[in-house]
Amino acid sequence: MNEKAKTLFKNLNYTVTANFLVLGISIILNLFVPKFIGLTEYSYWQLYIFYSSYVGFFHFGWIDGIYLKIGGEEYNNLDKRSLGTQFYYLFIFESTLALILSIYAFIFVSDFNRQIIWFATASILIIINIKTFILYILQSTNRIKEYASLSRDDRYLYLVVSMSYLLIGGRDFKILIFLDVISKLVITIWGLTRIKDIILVKKIEYIKTIVEIRDNIRIGSNLMLGNIASMLILGISRFFVEQRWDIETFGKLSFALSISNMFMIFINAVSVVLYPVLRRTEQSNLPSLYIKVRTLFVPFSLALLLFFIPIRVILEWWLPEYQSSLFFMGMLFPMIVYEGRISLLVNTYLKTIREERIILYSNGLALIMSIITTILSVYIFNDVNLAVLSITLCLGFRCFIAELMLSKKLQISVLRDNLIEGMIVIVFIVSNILFNSLISFSLYFLVFGLYFILNSKIMKKNLKSLLLLVKT
Repeated sequence: MNEKAKTLFKNLNYTVTANFLVLGISIILNLFVPKFIGLTEYSYWQLYIFYSSYVGFFHFGWIDGIYLKIGGEEYNNLDKRSLGTQFYYLFIFESTLALILSIYAFIFVSDFNRQIIWFATASILIIINIKTFILYILQSTNRIKEYASLSRDDRYLYLVVSMSYLLIGGRDFKILIFLDVISKLVITIWGLTRIKDIILVKKIEYIKTIVEIRDNIRIGSNLMLGNIASMLILGISRFFVEQRWDIETFGKLSFALSISNMFMIFINAVSVVLYPVLRRTEQSNLPSLYIKVRTLFVPFSLALLLFFIPIRVILEWWLPEYQSSLFFMGMLFPMIVYEGRISLLVNTYLKTIREERIILYSNGLALIMSIITTILSVYIFNDVNLAVLSITLCLGFRCFIAELMLSKKLQISVLRDNLIEGMIVIVFIVSNILFNSLISFSLYFLVFGLYFILNSKIMKKNLKSLLLLVKT
């Protein structure tokens, strides 16, 4: 096995191991926090997580532009003076935005609990964007071991301090939020030491830096806007549910999304390694490689849906007050099929061939669809279940459009596969809505088993081909 293959497997080992541990932490937090603090406190905690999930876009494509420019470069070949100067201005810019956000919360937000959430979100805005700057440099230059450490270590720290607080009797969501901010801050400061030769440089002249920043924003804006639209597909539904119904209903929906999203951790781990590898791959090899990886990944993602019923049975026993959340999960769980394919394959490929506009276009269309279906569900039909179902529908539509456009660029065809996979997902959702756990599991198991048998030969062939490719 050559050195590149060894490096690939080493990086996969770092990220998968790291994310396996993060998955364990997510399971603990998602199972024990709602058990300890009660539904209302948990719902406010989830509202903070919801708000803070969007602060990473307040660099307006700046960091995305850097990421796209330096992807696949060696760390020692980077223009460290330029990057260090940009970091300095990024910190000032994010601090200014955080101050504006805090002033807004102080003047216009009357509810004390929500005011605390806004102040914490302002603090996280600075920390998250600084951390993203560091992560993108490490990922782009294939420093995957340090990337994995930086991306996971704040979760380790938060698990220790938050569970210690809960075990000694603490039940205040505001303390849990404070501990989250502190955990992220400590690990981000550690991350800065990993790139101190970039941070501690002599600054470049203001005019030259501004020109570079503008160019990075121009390059990264399509990717950033696409990412914002992607998150708003989920966010719009959560926002309207929080506005139309009570904070507890918002908390139950957030719980269902949190459990469903846990399976995305492994998929995101592989996509982190795949991007710099693809950037260094011959363009002529990309189409065949896509088909091979897709043939293996899609059955894997569909197989993950088999875990839903066992998870549902456990959660019904552990958190009986979250019954409606478990019903939501039956409609939301297939998001791992579509979100996984977008994250691992479609978007990674589109960034590799520099077609960020397709990401923006597909996400934009899905966002428009999400707004329309959510408004109809919430204000016309007054049905929270329909609003939840529209989330999976919009994510599936986004994946279908993006992959269709990518397949045209790669000159391959995946339309038939998309239609078959869509029907399998429909069977899963409908069976969980209409039938009990045993019948719905049995029905999906039979459908998936038939699909797996029919595709087993091509899967085996492509697996051998991929292994041979890695070895040579």
